[in-house]
Amino acid sequence: MALTVPCVAVRGSIGISVGQGPPSYEPVKAFPKDDSKTCKAMAFSPEGRYFAWVNGTAAKIVHCSTWKIITEIKRPKISAISFSTRSTYFMTWESFTATLSNPQGTPNLNIWKSETGELVKSFIQKKQSDWEPQWTSDEKVCGLLIGADVILYEDVNFNKIMYRINIAKVAKFSISPSNSPYYILCYMPGKSDQPSFGRLFQYPKFDSTQALATKSFFQADRVNILWNNNGTNVLLMTSTEVDKTGASYYGKQTLHYLSIKGDTAMVTLSKDGPIHAVQWSPKNNEFCVVYGFMPSKATLFNLKCEPIFEFGTLHRNSIYYNPQGNILILTGFGNLRGGIELWDVGNRKLIAKTEAPDTTLLQWSPDGEHFMTATTAPRLRMSNGFKIWHYTGTLLYERPWNEQEELWEVAWQTFPPDAFPEKPISYKAVEGIAPSQPQASKQAYRPPSARGEGNSFKLRDDEMFKDKKKTQKSTAKAKNKKKKDAKESDASTSSHLSNPSTNGQVNANTEAQNLTTNVPESDDLERSKKIKKIKSKLEQISKLKELQVAGKQLEINQLDKIKKEADLMKELEDLAL
Repeated sequence: MALTVPCVAVRGSIGISVGQGPPSYEPVKAFPKDDSKTCKAMAFSPEGRYFAWVNGTAAKIVHCSTWKIITEIKRPKISAISFSTRSTYFMTWESFTATLSNPQGTPNLNIWKSETGELVKSFIQKKQSDWEPQWTSDEKVCGLLIGADVILYEDVNFNKIMYRINIAKVAKFSISPSNSPYYILCYMPGKSDQPSFGRLFQYPKFDSTQALATKSFFQADRVNILWNNNGTNVLLMTSTEVDKTGASYYGKQTLHYLSIKGDTAMVTLSKDGPIHAVQWSPKNNEFCVVYGFMPSKATLFNLKCEPIFEFGTLHRNSIYYNPQGNILILTGFGNLRGGIELWDVGNRKLIAKTEAPDTTLLQWSPDGEHFMTATTAPRLRMSNGFKIWHYTGTLLYERPWNEQEELWEVAWQTFPPDAFPEKPISYKAVEGIAPSQPQASKQAYRPPSARGEGNSFKLRDDEMFKDKKKTQKSTAKAKNKKKKDAKESDASTSSHLSNPSTNGQVNANTEAQNLTTNVPESDDLERSKKIKKIKSKLEQISKLKELQVAGKQLEINQLDKIKKEADLMKELEDLAL
């Protein structure tokens, strides 16, 4: 029997291609490589039977056993795609448009049969966030959020709504990954000074009095819903844009637990600060949380929300379990150095440490023995490329991109959960290669209009997956601006972080300052409110950038705020017109 090797799909400015994973790394020659420079999305189906992508002309689906195209849907405006749980159905989303002649708009969410491309049903779904219809694990039930209601269909009969959850305004819902019986968690935001609710229901009992578990909380601008793999326990992480108590400069997060048995709890964390990451173990009986001001803590909790193991305090903000749940990666990306720790979860023992600076994406191979790190655009436009590692911290393969092209996404081929059984963990490093060791990028985000054009050669198609040695020499430029207020900012960082209304003077970014000064307050009340809100956000970003220049290490939430500066500036310009 031939050895099963997960493949790696790559999407970037030179198109889409597929290559074999370790040990060969050779291109999959049967795959019909797409050289389009406008490939907006790609996806493997949940169990890896199909691979799909869109290229600005059509959506294409190949069968992964042959890599032959089986379906082509010629709709050039498709920008997001997804598969149903058993891959029977393929879903596409296009930007919503309405015209004077058609004020209702054209349906922009379409459900197709994966094998044939036959259109099953079309809907209007205006927002791209959470656009995907959700399916139960057996595809018997399909649910969508339409307005503030959850609409549920059965047996792919989209002509009849079987159930509707509308006991209160629903902002988000999630169907459990469990087999029958099915469970649905709904997040219902509260009105002013009223609590929000997370309600856990068993399908199809959706009256508020029939909820299996209910958790109330205040201060929630958004929520993330995280189920364990068997769908019996769920975590609800709530977040606010601004912490009204003044304890944090950039919002507040809380973590709540609910179970189908009716148990609820708030997860108590032993360090102040943001929640950076949460992930369930694939073994279903514990979860890991990274939290607190840097250096952050990492703690393992049981189903009673009790801490059962501390990984110590370090600069981390990310968690990645391998599919088998026996190895855990703790790491710090974004503004952090990229130090990677690999832990033997069962023995609570560190296996190895390594570093992957400038990483924007990490993903485990389905085999649970290899993982991939990548530096991708638009998050970072320098030093794009990806690497494949062994869990003992050894670098096995490196594929740098040239400076003129961009890498947007890398993904392992998916497989059924039982395709790769758990193997014993070895602490002996395997043989690998020496990394090219690029310097961590110090380059601040720049909008496209302000970026220079890099001069480089164009890669040939057959080099997409060849092991290419490339030594990159980069010069780190340290810029310490000795401004009048920088020293004061440095000495009072904690007051800046804890109090958004601090009186400490911080020099604003010149462009943002000029723009916000010159934009007139509109007579239109709604526009004035928007302008005022954007100005406030830009002022916060300016303060954060000054702290960054002064040498202070920012949290990942703060860096995410800085990255939104160009978009906010554009929005402000549009409002000023």
